[in-house]
Amino acid sequence: MRARRNLLILTLFLVATLLVCGITYRLALRKAEVDQKTQGAAQLQIAALDLESILQKYEALPFALGFQADVRQVLQHPDDVLAVDRLNRAFKTIQQQSQAVSIFMLDRRGLTLASSNWDDEFSFVGRDFGFRPYFSEAVQGRAGRFYGIGNISSEPGYFIAQPIYRRQDQAEGDLPIGVMVVKVDLAEFEHTWRSSADPITLTDAGGVVFLSNRPEWKYHSLQALSPPMQQALAGTHQYADLPITPVSALPPALQSGFGSHVSRPVGRLGWQLMLFPSQARMQRTAMLWTMACALLMVALAISLLAWYQHRRRLEERMASRDALRRAAAELEQRIAERTGQLTAANQALEARYEKLQQTESLLRTTQNELVQAGKLAMLGQMAAGVTHELNQPLTAIRAFADNAVKFLARGQSAQAVENLEYISSASATMGKIIAQLKGFARKSGEAVACVDLSQAIEASSLLLASECQKLGATISIDIRAAACVTGDVVRTEQVLINLLRNALDAVEEAEHKRIAVVLEVAGGHALVRIRDSGGGIADEVAPHLFEPFFTTKSSSKGLGLGLAISSSIVQAMNGQLSAHNHEEGGAEFVVRLPLLKMET
Repeated sequence: MRARRNLLILTLFLVATLLVCGITYRLALRKAEVDQKTQGAAQLQIAALDLESILQKYEALPFALGFQADVRQVLQHPDDVLAVDRLNRAFKTIQQQSQAVSIFMLDRRGLTLASSNWDDEFSFVGRDFGFRPYFSEAVQGRAGRFYGIGNISSEPGYFIAQPIYRRQDQAEGDLPIGVMVVKVDLAEFEHTWRSSADPITLTDAGGVVFLSNRPEWKYHSLQALSPPMQQALAGTHQYADLPITPVSALPPALQSGFGSHVSRPVGRLGWQLMLFPSQARMQRTAMLWTMACALLMVALAISLLAWYQHRRRLEERMASRDALRRAAAELEQRIAERTGQLTAANQALEARYEKLQQTESLLRTTQNELVQAGKLAMLGQMAAGVTHELNQPLTAIRAFADNAVKFLARGQSAQAVENLEYISSASATMGKIIAQLKGFARKSGEAVACVDLSQAIEASSLLLASECQKLGATISIDIRAAACVTGDVVRTEQVLINLLRNALDAVEEAEHKRIAVVLEVAGGHALVRIRDSGGGIADEVAPHLFEPFFTTKSSSKGLGLGLAISSSIVQAMNGQLSAHNHEEGGAEFVVRLPLLKMET
């Protein structure tokens, strides 16, 4: 009872500790998030002011450049080589002093007439920038602003464009005759931001990152871009047709730090300056608070456990005294009880030992009786097998003997001698069968030799020739290939005789009594197909066809062992005996035996 109460108290304390630690973690994490976002907002404010100051610094430069002496001369007379040269040199000097990336002037069609990089390899002079949004805005009389990767130099920058009018004192309704453009490099901010451990990014109005202290995030979007946005980027070539994919599509290692953020709008193009506070730092701070809370709970648990153990020791001392008194009294009583139990157990063991001896004697007697019954069953099966095996040769001997008497009566001694030779051969076959059965009785090894299946088929059909003649049946033999197998000649012929006699019985009631024997070779096996023109195999007979003592004939025509014995002989030769109804009618038995492998 006390153990259950202690377990319950321990469980409740653990649950309370987990609950307190969980609440502490959530509160500490929320506080860390608030602190990190506050610090991030302050850091963003400083970065935004720096960026705004740079953008504002160059905002009036293209407008002021429009008042250069040769600007309108070149716009109105672009073939004035001297004016173009003076303007190129002036632009280059101003570009170097202002630290802008480049300064160039476009005509009303967007063609560059003069540029500060006129003498560089990638000069803008003669280039068409009419597709850029800053030109479209400026040529309509508004200030144009745009950030993108240079189409010629492949260097990113911020473009500021102002329209140029025919007269310096612009009259109402005048249309611009050209556009002045200044390109500013903002890459220095990336170098400044790299001192921050947290990711800082500057994104355009579509959510594409174009400045960041994480280079792997550049030219990736915060989320998947819509098809219209992708088409707009492709039309302006803002990012040199780079594939813009979400940051979330990057490998996990490159996404590190991407998630919750604080942002601040910057500039006049809908830019967002973003800072991603470190989630790991927030979690680490929350974990430190949680560990401190857990240590306090552990200290409380240790104090309570020490007090509980002290109290338990006092109780145990008092209980041990009472237990010693009771133990002395119980010990004497248990000794007496155990002595009686041992005496009863010894008596029970002696009784069980006698029963085991009686059971062992009964088992030995039963075993001897079962062995004797097995011997009698085997003798019965062998007697039935001998009867069936010798019945066919005896029938052949009777037929040949009758024919020999008739031939002698007619004076045809040659035919009579031939029949007597057949009788002698059949008698020899019976002797071989009896010898084999004696061998089976002795459980001795079989004589294995090469069996020529074509000769075995001829010999088997010859033994049944008289019965075929008497029945009016014909046996056609088709030897398609010579085949030799490993086995015993007599047992092989016995299988064929059994199958041929079974076929003769099947065609006895048929109108056309035909039996076909085909020998062929396929897949390393010899196939002997014996087909009859009888009524076929009934569906209810097929499952029991090769079972011993199963027959559909009368008792005078067989014991139902022929097919069972044949199947056993074929299996002993590592073969297979099967039967099925042929598609053209009648039954077909197939003997499949492995071919004899000849040594080379």
